[in-house]
Amino acid sequence: MAGEESKEPLSDSSDECSDQEPTWIYYRDRPEWNDVVPVELNEGPFPVVAIAYSERFKDIFNYFRAIVLKNEISERAFELTSDALELNPANYTVWQYRRTVLKGLDKNIQKELTFVRRIIEDHPKNYQVWHHRRVLVEWSGDSSSELRLTEIVLAQDAKNYHAWQHRQWVLDTFKLFDHELEFVERLLEDDIRNNSAWNQRYFVVKQTSGFSEDIINRELTFSVNSIKKVCNNESAWNYLRGILAHYPSGLNGHPIVEELCQFLDDNKSESPYYFAFLVDRMEELMQSDGSKRQVLLPKADEILQVLATKVDPIRRQYWLFLSRYLNSQFTD
Repeated sequence: MAGEESKEPLSDSSDECSDQEPTWIYYRDRPEWNDVVPVELNEGPFPVVAIAYSERFKDIFNYFRAIVLKNEISERAFELTSDALELNPANYTVWQYRRTVLKGLDKNIQKELTFVRRIIEDHPKNYQVWHHRRVLVEWSGDSSSELRLTEIVLAQDAKNYHAWQHRQWVLDTFKLFDHELEFVERLLEDDIRNNSAWNQRYFVVKQTSGFSEDIINRELTFSVNSIKKVCNNESAWNYLRGILAHYPSGLNGHPIVEELCQFLDDNKSESPYYFAFLVDRMEELMQSDGSKRQVLLPKADEILQVLATKVDPIRRQYWLFLSRYLNSQFTD
């Protein structure tokens, strides 16, 4: 279970093994390892900022280097990798060698998945352990536990990049998209600003239905309804823009979006994301029709000045830069 095993800091120079684990025996004191000559870490005669590894750490990794040099495929080598990973679960060399031993001994993949899950529970943002799990799933062809695992991890941290990456790989590889939009909508009900969930929704649409006219209408309605609930939600605005990238006339002209703009104008919205959206709409129109520059450029500049001085002064210099840019592009 998660949390039962104590993790020893790599920078701990004291040897506290006897206090933590009374039954621990150094590898150098184990008769079954007498045939192996440990290989010490060679950092040169003048190591810079040498790490004060504990005696246990040095003992385990000295023997690990030795079996790697021998390319030993054995049960004891496999157990040694477990001890090494307990001390440093981010060591990619140990994980790689463990996979070599797993294959060589034809070990039980399900037991290994259980081992990996325990490490993920303690180290959910460890890239190496997620990669190891992906390889195991590839070997076994069994993805039955992966969506539930990532759901549990994301419940603890909805922005965990590694969990999202693993989930997307599983969904795409095993074509498990059937209920993913429902999952995403539950996350957005819990936190409407969850940018990872918005990103996942876009991923699912792109990998499944694509952006037909009906899907564009559906997704615009979804994002517009969200914006009406929380106007200062940058994630929803970004999603809206992403969907409109697939609409022939871009940011302008879609009736759902035009209705949103009218709604926000009627409610005198001063959302910086809405104001930025308006400026981009005007820029798009000026690029497509030069005759509109004389009318739209002053309006865009006025909005940018409001953003710089009143609505979003923390990004004042950016809005002023954008004002200068638009004037340089559209002033005759």
